[in-house]
Amino acid sequence: MSLPKKFQHPYKFDPKYSKKTAYFCMEFAIDQSFKIYSGGLGFLAGSHMRSAYDLKQNMVGIGLLWKYGYYDQIRAKDQSMDVLFQEKIYSFLEDTGIKFSINLNNHPVWVKAYYLDPEQFGTVPMFFLSTDLPENDYLAQTTTHRLYESNTEGKVAQSILLGLGGAKLLDELNWEPEIYHLNEAHALSAAFHLYKKFDSVEEVKKRMVFTTHTPEEAGNEKHNIHLLNKLGFFNGVPLETVRELTGIKDDIFNHSLVALRLSHFANGVSKLHGEVSREMWKGHEGICPITHVTNAQNARYWQDPQLKEALAKDDDASLIERKKKLKKNLFQIVADQTGNWFDPNVFTIVWARRYAEYKRPDLITRDMERFHKLLTNTKYPIQIIWAGKPYPMDYGAVGTFNSLVHMTKQYKNAAVLVGYELQLSRMLKYGSDMWLNNPRVTREASGTSGMTAAMNAGINFSTYDGWICEFTRHGSNGFIIPATDHRKPHHMQDQEDMEAMYYLLEHEVLPTYYDKPEEWTKIVKTSMKDVTPYFDADRMAHEYYEHVYNNPEQEKF
Repeated sequence: MSLPKKFQHPYKFDPKYSKKTAYFCMEFAIDQSFKIYSGGLGFLAGSHMRSAYDLKQNMVGIGLLWKYGYYDQIRAKDQSMDVLFQEKIYSFLEDTGIKFSINLNNHPVWVKAYYLDPEQFGTVPMFFLSTDLPENDYLAQTTTHRLYESNTEGKVAQSILLGLGGAKLLDELNWEPEIYHLNEAHALSAAFHLYKKFDSVEEVKKRMVFTTHTPEEAGNEKHNIHLLNKLGFFNGVPLETVRELTGIKDDIFNHSLVALRLSHFANGVSKLHGEVSREMWKGHEGICPITHVTNAQNARYWQDPQLKEALAKDDDASLIERKKKLKKNLFQIVADQTGNWFDPNVFTIVWARRYAEYKRPDLITRDMERFHKLLTNTKYPIQIIWAGKPYPMDYGAVGTFNSLVHMTKQYKNAAVLVGYELQLSRMLKYGSDMWLNNPRVTREASGTSGMTAAMNAGINFSTYDGWICEFTRHGSNGFIIPATDHRKPHHMQDQEDMEAMYYLLEHEVLPTYYDKPEEWTKIVKTSMKDVTPYFDADRMAHEYYEHVYNNPEQEKF
């Protein structure tokens, strides 16, 4: 059956992509006006939906409609960050007229579905679920209030709504996907809806594929199996049957492990992450094969057209002039937020992504004497910008953000920006000369922010992890901080990485930028040519069909 006429795709499907696929994700970064995302997972999912549209794929997206979004990052009176939860209004969403109930904690909860027309932002048809309805009590309404609820029961309820609710919506639409793609394990409860529907674990596995984004076993979501049963995660499937289906013998329910057991195929999100994932899970029985599909970003959305045109014409003067104009545009935002006016002729470093301890946003500042010399060097002047949202309950990350805010007050060429969402992210990619990425090696499954910086004439300066291993050739299209021994204590890794970073900045990066501008422009152009088409999400969306959705493993079921 096709989707109801008013929800159908506005194009004829490319035969290569005709298999009906439902893509489940907790967050999507689609447009600045649609604030239902927190960071990298959403940026990835949004690009996937855009490229699926561009390639005329038979896919729909399933998400949740967050009343207050993730949070609005604002400033307190001392310039440190503050958190605002503000109701969002989206007049461009359409009420589908579909309303149904699911059981949460033995109570019926009403769910309404909203529709995003593909022509609004250039995505596949997308549906978003909300429990913020007068028919529900306040607790049930709050399920779709805030993305990534900090309360354990609330977080589980959100997962049930995405998975079980999303699967029920597809039944209400009378649309039977051949593939249920779980982007992370949040929507795993859909598997138990499918089991009840078909009374066969083989039928579940035949339909399910799973993308894991976690490079360490400890990072996988786990909950008490009795709590999940109480909250309705298993959709009424008896607990003993759940144990038989999932292979969980104790009381700790590992969501990623079960997703690997109930899918016929899975993937990591970079070549290295695929290898790490296979090694991490090889000791567990009953898991599906794991390949990799390296993450990517939609160039149509992210790349500045004038930079793209200048590259295509091999017009160095226009490329340099356009980059300088984009830097000026970014620096207006810097001045507005911080009072610092940056110089478009000065080398500009940007560190911008989610604040988390392993990403080490403050690594370059951990030797303040050396950092001060770097910022006050008149021969090779620099400017540096930080931006990004910590999880609001991650007080360590919030503390790091605020420490950087207060430290930068003493410098006219350093700034920390708030409001890191799609629009600011794009401006930072447009305006950066160098995109700094220094996570502790082995901790970054992929990372994608540097891809869009490279599309916009920004050079990646990174530790050797995630997608960087497939892209960067040191000195040719970027700069790599040499790998330290990741088995060493964190403080030793951090010290070695910081010293290597400074050495490269002082002896290679800055001398090239200022003393050899033609060589710098050559590196920029090589980077721009290398990042597309491979790290354009069109390639990624194609590979999901070619390697995951159409994989022969499905035929075994």
